[in-house]
Amino acid sequence: VQLQASGGGLVQAGGSLRLSCAASGRTFSSYHMGWFRQAPGKEREFVAAITWSDVTTRYADSAKGRFAISRGNAKNTVYLQMNSLKPEDTAVYYCAADSLWGTFQSMGAMTPRYWGQGTEVTVSS
Repeated sequence: VQLQASGGGLVQAGGSLRLSCAASGRTFSSYHMGWFRQAPGKEREFVAAITWSDVTTRYADSAKGRFAISRGNAKNTVYLQMNSLKPEDTAVYYCAADSLWGTFQSMGAMTPRYWGQGTEVTVSS
């Protein structure tokens, strides 16, 4: 079981990035997926999540209005479109998957079962 995150990089404030996370090793089409991030010296925090059916999404307040989470047609891929990036968005971004939506509803209080390796996002001012 692997989650492979990609798409990170260096971008100026106000710019955009699109992160991708591809799941392999099992069928994740029935799994809920989400994104977390960890900035240097800070704890990991919830960013966004989406149900397996694409019907429901959930965002941290810091992501609302700027980030959009979506899934690919095969449901084994999740994307995070990040717009209007700010220096405080600088972090390593991790994708995660879990069979329980409540895990993501907890917005970080519960730990998803499956994790990707992280992709680094740096936003310069």
